[in-house]
Amino acid sequence: MRNALFTGFVLSILLAGFIRNAHSATIRVLVSDDRGTPVKDAVVYAELKEGKYPPPKKMTATMDQQNKEFIPYVLPVQIGTSVNFPNSDNIRHHVYSFSPAKKFELPLYKGKPGNPVVFDKQGAVAVGCNIHDWMIAYIYVVDTPYFAKTSENGKSNLSDLPAALYEIKVWHPRMKSASEITAKQLRIQKNEELDYRIELKPEWRLHRPPPSGMGRY
Repeated sequence: MRNALFTGFVLSILLAGFIRNAHSATIRVLVSDDRGTPVKDAVVYAELKEGKYPPPKKMTATMDQQNKEFIPYVLPVQIGTSVNFPNSDNIRHHVYSFSPAKKFELPLYKGKPGNPVVFDKQGAVAVGCNIHDWMIAYIYVVDTPYFAKTSENGKSNLSDLPAALYEIKVWHPRMKSASEITAKQLRIQKNEELDYRIELKPEWRLHRPPPSGMGRY
């Protein structure tokens, strides 16, 4: 009797997993520029056009400072995420943003600042260091749990999407047009593949000075 109950319990778990997987899908996305070159660090996200998102969880993320650079260069997060800004360098940094989506300032510090920064508004947040002008990174805040970032080959996967109608969008710091222009509406019922071609602005970043010119900071 006990073995029969255990077998039934296992079968119910497997069946639940099968049903869940049968009603979810993966979108494989390739992002390239107008010359066909794969684009790294593009944020790909799926916004529901019908139904509701699952209840939000307590979310945390990290943007580190290593060798006088922000790591990662692009960090996608969902609204409500708390982001930590540890300083792994042996010098002080002064982290800030003047972006409308989130204005904040973490005065000169080493190690880990006291409190994380909560990103509670959708949009792009440019992050800089008030001491090292070449240090720049981006946090892109989305109102959906379904997002990913492209790797070196320009590819990313949006996984475990419940069957529904979505708009799939792309954002990149150097993209010439707004992310809304990239929107592709798609009713997800099975695995899909999408290709995006985006036009990028020329890359312009301050050059990092040689180590001898770093100064006491």
